[in-house]
Amino acid sequence: MKRVLGTLLIGIVCTSCSINKLAMNAVSDALAGDGGSEVFTGDEDPELVAGAIPFAIKMYETLLAQNPRHQGLILTTGSLFVMYANAFIQGPAQMSDDFEEQQREMVRAKKLYLRGRGILLDGLDQKYAGFANAFRTLSVDSYLPRFKKDDVPNLYWMTAGTMAAYSLNPFDLELGVSLPVLRKLIDRAYQLDPDFNNGAIDDFYVLLLASLPPEMGGDKSLAEEHFRRAVEKSKGLSAGPYISYAESICIPAQDYEHFKENIEKALAVDPSKDPANRLVNIINQRKAQYLLDNASHYFIDIGDDSFDWGDDEDFEGEWW
Repeated sequence: MKRVLGTLLIGIVCTSCSINKLAMNAVSDALAGDGGSEVFTGDEDPELVAGAIPFAIKMYETLLAQNPRHQGLILTTGSLFVMYANAFIQGPAQMSDDFEEQQREMVRAKKLYLRGRGILLDGLDQKYAGFANAFRTLSVDSYLPRFKKDDVPNLYWMTAGTMAAYSLNPFDLELGVSLPVLRKLIDRAYQLDPDFNNGAIDDFYVLLLASLPPEMGGDKSLAEEHFRRAVEKSKGLSAGPYISYAESICIPAQDYEHFKENIEKALAVDPSKDPANRLVNIINQRKAQYLLDNASHYFIDIGDDSFDWGDDEDFEGEWW
């Protein structure tokens, strides 16, 4: 009798565990699906989303702790860290006039980028055992042919997060030595899905190829080609490529005319025409307006806008 009761009890417990696991998987699938991310990216109020994302991140982390092998949760949690660090920590800090606050927030952004990178790296390691160690030892070549199209989002966000962290401190040698590996990973992602997220990798290439020196693979002419592809693939509905081009190509070349032209194109994008990316466009347009308003900080000569002399009748001194 005791054996029967024990077997029955074990059966009930195991059934309960299975039901809980099924329920957890169902919740994880629902929250990690495409519709879940659009709740954020499709919003029109950046301040509302900025306040909500930290709670969402902690909720996803809690679910991930209970369901650590759920690839959808891994991607959503890791990418949210990267997106939050970029849109709501680094972005506002770059536009701040408070130097100490700016530096403090840049340090915070870097930590969040790397937290997201760690989660995404763990997800790839679960699918391809040993990949995390190969990444750290800069020996990923044998893994590249094994990646599939459904790995592209993870590869993109992990690479973007690592590159963003490095850009905040180019003297970080540990991140710096990984640049060739990151290039291999994003190249493989592009081979697998060149149209990912309406040209997101092309937009990434604009920043990457324009910022790297030639000996590390930098190529401004190729960056310009990817810019054209990014605009084409996004059907001109994304402000991002125009801003990337203005920052990475026009400012280093001190080409104010094309800088202004592309910033104005970014500002002319109608966020309502791409509801799924409304928030991204609104945030990017805020950045574009800041760049335009502060162009004199980036250019030696901006033509007639370079200096405001005021009304002639107010000017009484000698020009020297």
